[in-house]
Amino acid sequence: MPPIPLIELKHITVMRGTSIALHDISLTIGAGEHVAILGPNGCGKSTLIKTITRECYPLARPETSVAILGRSLWNVVELRGMLGIVSNDLMAQCTREITGFDVVLSGFFSSIGIWPNHHVTDTMRQQAADVLDLLEAPQLSLKPVSEMSSGEARRCLIGRALVHSPKALLLDEPSTSLDLSAQHELRETVRKLACAGIGILLITHHLSDIVPEIDRVILMRAGRIVADGPKADILTAASLRDLFGVDVELAQRDGYYHLW
Repeated sequence: MPPIPLIELKHITVMRGTSIALHDISLTIGAGEHVAILGPNGCGKSTLIKTITRECYPLARPETSVAILGRSLWNVVELRGMLGIVSNDLMAQCTREITGFDVVLSGFFSSIGIWPNHHVTDTMRQQAADVLDLLEAPQLSLKPVSEMSSGEARRCLIGRALVHSPKALLLDEPSTSLDLSAQHELRETVRKLACAGIGILLITHHLSDIVPEIDRVILMRAGRIVADGPKADILTAASLRDLFGVDVELAQRDGYYHLW
């Protein structure tokens, strides 16, 4: 019996307001796969993630289906416990005087920070501490988010996404607002997690975010998938010129691709 895919989308079309954000998308991603979705701003990448996490819903059509881990019906809270999500939307919510430890711990409750109605167990606290150790960031445990750099806060959000042992980590434009040092730290963290066997789904418009462990790349433009396959076949100067609409040169070094 073949393994159950992590994500299986068939013929989905999603509206954002009066505009079509995704056009007849079909996509299957296996459990444990390391995949990057690359495309220019506004191509539908983030809408695709929001469709997977049930923040957006496709138009109801006979040929349309969305299945996560083989199921089409989910309690949204339960589903978000199966997927670790790191997004700029979450980054924007880190505005209160909460510590790095509480950011990580809040992953158990799909919140940002710990609230009076949350019942925190000793097991949860230990798992949060273990995740900060895994990310080599125990020093952020007591540090308020308001005093962190963007890179430190992003690392805590990755910890929040990992604390409940998800089936995959979904990274939506993770290097936005990070300086060069923080980008390097982020990529090293993603590499470490990929090597540990955690499935990675990376959404980005920065080619240099695609770490060597990612072996499949999907290109999106204007709400459609225009290419999908092995990284070496998909990342060519010609395909990227067509994707971004500008003349480019492409180079590869140490498993990373660079574009200028």
